[in-house]
This record gives sequence, C-alpha cells and structure tokens, in this order.
Amino acid sequence: MSVIKKHTLSPQRIRHPEKSKREEIIKIKKKPPWIRVKAPSSKGYKLTRSIIKENRLSTVCEEAGCPNVGECWSIGHATMMIMGEICTRGCGFCNVATGRPEALDPFEPARVANAVKKLNLSHVVITSVDRDDLDDGGASHIAQTIRVIRNRSPKTTIEVLTPDFLNCSDDALVKVVEAGPDVFNHNLETVPGLYPTVRPGARYFSSLRILQRVKELNEIIFTKSGIMVGLGETKTEIIQVMDDLRAANVDFITIGQYLQPTKKHLPVEKYLDPKEFHSLSKIAKGKGFLMISSSPLTRSSYHAGEDFKKMQLNRLNKILKPLNNNF
Repeated sequence: MSVIKKHTLSPQRIRHPEKSKREEIIKIKKKPPWIRVKAPSSKGYKLTRSIIKENRLSTVCEEAGCPNVGECWSIGHATMMIMGEICTRGCGFCNVATGRPEALDPFEPARVANAVKKLNLSHVVITSVDRDDLDDGGASHIAQTIRVIRNRSPKTTIEVLTPDFLNCSDDALVKVVEAGPDVFNHNLETVPGLYPTVRPGARYFSSLRILQRVKELNEIIFTKSGIMVGLGETKTEIIQVMDDLRAANVDFITIGQYLQPTKKHLPVEKYLDPKEFHSLSKIAKGKGFLMISSSPLTRSSYHAGEDFKKMQLNRLNKILKPLNNNF
C-alpha cells in the first residue's frame, strides 16, 4: 500500500500557490492558425464527460487544459488522472493545481475500471499527479489501477504515464512494471538545460534512468516519453534528448508545442510551424524510434490507441526484417 508521510495537510485553496508572487505576462502570445481548435460540443463529448463525472474521476484533459479534449472525448477517449487533482510539484508549464493532496481513495481504481468498461475503450491511458507525500510516490495505487482494469476489461491495452518516483526506493518502479502495463510512459518534458525553470522539482537523468530501467525489468513493455518545444530550447538540444532516449532504449517519442495556460506560467518563446515538426519527426526516425508523433497539437495521449497499434506492427516488422533478408 502507498503510505502517506506524516504532516500531510489539507489541500491549498490557491490553484498555483508557487506562482502567486510571479509577475504576470502582460499579454499571452497569440496562437497561430495551426494551433486553434473548435470548442467541444458533440454528443460523444457530452457522453464521455457524463461517464467521467458519474464515476467521480479527474482527467488530465480537463486539469491541464488540453487543446485536443473536444476531438478525443467525441470518440470516447479520455485520459484518466488518478491520485487526486492536487500535485506536490509546481512545474512552470503545468496547469494542474499545486498543494498538499488529500489521502488516496482506495475505491478509485474500481471507478476507473468501471469508466473504462462503460466507454468500451480498446486502449486506455492512466496518468497521475506527482505524490511526493507518499512513501512509494503512489506506485502501489497505480499498480492496483492497472490490475483492476485488466480484470474488468481484459482486452483493453493499458498505458501509464507515471511520476518520476524521485526519492522513492527502487521497489516503487518495480511495483508498476510487475502490474504489466502495455506501455510505460514518463515524459522528460524539456531539454536538461531548461529543467531549473520548466521542471524544477525533477532531475533529467533520474527521469531518463526510469525509462531505461523499465526495459531492464521487462523488455517487452513499450516505453514512451515526450517533450514540449517552444520554451527556448535549441534544435541541437532537442536532438540530444532524442539521442539520450534512444540510449535508454525508448521506443516512442512525442514532440508537441508548449501552450501557456495562464499569465502566471512560463511564456511561449516560439511557435514552431508544422514543417519544423515534420523535420524533427524525420530526424527522430533516423535515430531508430519505433514510433514518432511530432506535431503542434501532439500530446502524450493524443491518438494513443492508434499509435500503440502502429508501434506493435513496427516492432513486429523490425523483428521479421532480418529473417526475411535470409530468404
């Protein structure tokens, strides 16, 4: 079980207390035409929203203000966010609330599994807030959620987008891997030089090591990681991240445009155009990733089900290619 450390208090009322003294950006940079999306209004969107609310679940789609929520929810795809709505980290890019979380809900895994069943999902993405107040970072809760979904919907493939389990024992990661997700995703988020402002509570090489270790524990599980661009990184730095991920044997890389959630968050330094994303995709392909998603609106769970099937096929083709060459 995940054990709550001592002195955990009730959640903060302010959504982003760590940003309360930060000067507001006077004007958020206007989005280019290729970023704009329609407001959600379809019947499918409303049905998905109803099932999520009925099961008292949170989604990263809503909490992080994802631009793809209308498209994904219209076809019943929602990324469940477990372990509460309050994160113990205060990343410069993220719109999820920061503060002291409440105790874990032991019935949450069952409610998630119920929603997966009702939505008839062939592939589900489960993410979470960071829980530095827990001894194992919430690993037991994540593992239990995987097991309950697997029991209720055995044909559904499961992707987890996990915290970094910083300052936890090695057993934390083992718990999640042993639960048997089909895809293990942990986002690096940005280049190492920007970590002090973008992801101050994390460590680049610790996150990289998590992805590497998953493969050491179970080489069959697909590994995945993503970064945002437009925060001031250089192309050379992005390519170095690609090399680092391949050295850790990561299968899938996602690259998407950073969008500033509020005036208190880090500003967008640049909007990359679709041609620049296509160029990054070609470079990543040359590095040997099984799967690449690189576009302005790419997010970790965007088209995750379709991409998982493509990744499976790409792995199979890679295995069969040497055999075919012998005939």
